[in-house]
Amino acid sequence: MQQIIYFFIRNKNFLLFAVLFTISVALTIQTHNYHNDKYISSANFITGGIYTFRNNITDYFNLGKENEQLLQENLMLRKKLDQFKEVIAVEKLDSTVLPNKFSYFTARVINNNYSKTKNQLTIDKGRKDSIKIDLGVISSKGIVGIVSDVSENYATVQSILNTKSRINAKLKKSSHFGSLIWNTKNPNVVQLVDIPRLAQLEKGDTIITGGRSTIFPEGILIGTVKDFHLDNDDNYYYVNIDLFNDMTSLEHVYLIENNEAAEILNLEKGVEDVEQ
Repeated sequence: MQQIIYFFIRNKNFLLFAVLFTISVALTIQTHNYHNDKYISSANFITGGIYTFRNNITDYFNLGKENEQLLQENLMLRKKLDQFKEVIAVEKLDSTVLPNKFSYFTARVINNNYSKTKNQLTIDKGRKDSIKIDLGVISSKGIVGIVSDVSENYATVQSILNTKSRINAKLKKSSHFGSLIWNTKNPNVVQLVDIPRLAQLEKGDTIITGGRSTIFPEGILIGTVKDFHLDNDDNYYYVNIDLFNDMTSLEHVYLIENNEAAEILNLEKGVEDVEQ
């Protein structure tokens, strides 16, 4: 206490000046419109900066929640888009309710390999979340892979960066089909083979899924043509594709289930048995 009293005694002149200066500034601001406006403007600038800084911090810690909300919104939009495509494809409808051919699920990537020859991803959804083997996996930018194994709480995905992967794909502009493979050289470049030489190819052409399987619907984005050349027999093109996805940085994905897959596979199996 004594030290505080000595402080005031030693600095009494400065403290008196500070008090009188504060009073004079306050009186000036109150009695002059110009100074009052400047004070309010400066105060708003300072408090606005403080609020912005505070909001940036709170927004950072809320990113996980916001990402989850965006995933759910995107999931809903994908379902509506799928239903919309089915409506367009049908000329006359007997009912206002259409069955949805595909179901969608969301998941988060918890492990991602891209430097091996047979790369896999691990996601945080499993059997208890209705995840099954052979579900297609995509992101908001394009194709990722196919579910290869499932446990109760997790699933592994065979990445498109896998030498075992072979996915039906086509040129968006001409609908010429081929097979999507990977030559293991670059994690962001895959190859499209078996494109006939009659196809009109140009650098920058968009490549999408072909829809000729029970896994991926038609039209899922894959990438763009980087370069191409005729294969050894000169009958087919070998095409390098720049992926839309950055396969080295995957976080949130969508899983696609074809609700009619079992029926299609059973039918095709029956036809094969008859042919044999």
